[in-house]
Amino acid sequence: MELANLTPRQQLRAPRLPRRITQLVIGLTLYGVSMAMMLRSYLGLMPWDVFHYGIARWVPLSFGEIVIVTGALVLLLWIPLRQKPGLGTVLNVVVIGVASDATLAVLSRPDALAGRIALLLGGVLLNAFAGALYIGAQLGPGPRDGLMTGLVARTGLSIRLVRTSIELTVLVAGFALGGTLGLGTALYAVAVGPLLQVFLPRVTVSLEPTAPKQRRDVYDDWFAEYRPSRPDAFVRTW
Repeated sequence: MELANLTPRQQLRAPRLPRRITQLVIGLTLYGVSMAMMLRSYLGLMPWDVFHYGIARWVPLSFGEIVIVTGALVLLLWIPLRQKPGLGTVLNVVVIGVASDATLAVLSRPDALAGRIALLLGGVLLNAFAGALYIGAQLGPGPRDGLMTGLVARTGLSIRLVRTSIELTVLVAGFALGGTLGLGTALYAVAVGPLLQVFLPRVTVSLEPTAPKQRRDVYDDWFAEYRPSRPDAFVRTW
């Protein structure tokens, strides 16, 4: 099932809005949980989180608060790119940061290496599934994805080149600020794309309008049950 190319207003007018909003919020919440899982594994972070963690080492804000502030600042970059945020874009800024801080408050680093590896693997898998959920809700991209698509539209460069350039930039900047690189960083880069490709078709909400229910003919129902033995025994007269 393909994703629809809709304006923010069309996204809200499309069918199955309650289902899509519910899926969006669940997906964003799980995305924040997955980020916290990777952080607590201490085996490496995804590129943007290397940047978030690097900044968090220098300012008196929590990791989730840094995620929120960064998302809001990236959203401002949409203005010159003439990108329009949807409901999912706005919720992305807030929900992921809140969910990651809430998870970090109750999740501690495992002592055993096996536990940390399990936390990392679970975080990567959950991240891909959560990303598929909120993308499949079709209520607008996140701030960072919208920055990528906006630059692609304005520059004419390929998605691969633009995304790689952005993620390398934040990765290098985050590492310079003290962010954590490691096995998780490489694993995320290799695994999240194929996993997202597996999950996305299965959770994308169809925006095709549902067919109206046909009215049942009471006479036809009665006649099917009490069909006379002879064809001329009963003739419909109205």
